[in-house]
Amino acid sequence: MEILFGLIFLIPLVLTLVDFLHVLFARERLLKKSSIVLDVFIVIIFPILFLAVMDSGPNDCCSESAVFSPNHRATIYFFIIINMIAYFISALKYKLLSPIIEVLINSILLSGIVLVSFILVHFSSFGIIFNIAIILLFLIQLIQNHQKFMDENSENQEYDKWEAIAWQILRLNPFIKYPILIVLFIPIFTIITSLLMLFGQKPDSIVKAFTDTYKHGFSQLDYLCDNVQCGGHFLCSVAANGHKNIVQPKRYGERGGGKIICNRQLLIANAFEEILEQKTPQLHLFIRTKYNKVGNFIHRYYGVFNNKLLADMVYVFMKPLEWCFLFVIYVVDKKPENRIAVQYLNRKDRTLIKQAQQKP
Repeated sequence: MEILFGLIFLIPLVLTLVDFLHVLFARERLLKKSSIVLDVFIVIIFPILFLAVMDSGPNDCCSESAVFSPNHRATIYFFIIINMIAYFISALKYKLLSPIIEVLINSILLSGIVLVSFILVHFSSFGIIFNIAIILLFLIQLIQNHQKFMDENSENQEYDKWEAIAWQILRLNPFIKYPILIVLFIPIFTIITSLLMLFGQKPDSIVKAFTDTYKHGFSQLDYLCDNVQCGGHFLCSVAANGHKNIVQPKRYGERGGGKIICNRQLLIANAFEEILEQKTPQLHLFIRTKYNKVGNFIHRYYGVFNNKLLADMVYVFMKPLEWCFLFVIYVVDKKPENRIAVQYLNRKDRTLIKQAQQKP
């Protein structure tokens, strides 16, 4: 079934690749009029489905994470829409447009190839087939635009100054023309970015849309996940993330297969829970069930609780409880510090420590 599913997904890429090769050698699309169906599916339907499915979730460590930063994705979406419009104007036009419009369309098509290439690197685990197909379709349009312009434009036509410059650019060899068109997109990009600032976007939103994410190709926020235990955010865990001179971290520990920062407060709290579980399992179950709701709330807003100043405040807030926990541990346990010391160690290390403690 997986092989069949994979083959179905390969069909658009194969058709586009064959079409691309046919344009290179035969100067026309193999599918001709019916190619519009393939174009609509790859250039419009797929991006919409991709963004609806893969870019609708939360932007955090504990999910697949959004493809683009929610605060900056509007910029990416706007450029995607512009690329779609430019593509279909180019594909559906019956005759050549004015040289300036042709330069504008070709410049946007090239920017679309660049954008899709970045998306391909940023999120290559899903949709790689369609992203490559989009790039091939944009290349097809650029090739056909060049061929059509060279075939239908005569040197006898009269243009004003700017149209004459655009006409000269369009007649250049593609290896010279396309770099120039990329450079010409910079003022277009600047104008669009300036307009988007009116809607809350920033000048660097095109970059931050990629970098202010987690676990993707250009993500720069992965370091924020170093001490994040998904589904296990509790008050003492948050407090351990504060400033070192206040919360006084002792060592790293393990929880749920991941590494966490442990300070004495966290170790004492976990040792207290361990005693509670051993001595009064029913009471422990009741308290744990209620406390898990706190953990789920913190997990939902862990980006806020990850703030060091807030973590310091939680640490101070938890101090009276820490003293109460420590009192109970010392009353109940014969070797309270030994119990505290082994918290959040992996099972192997805990076993070795217990064996060493039992030796005369």
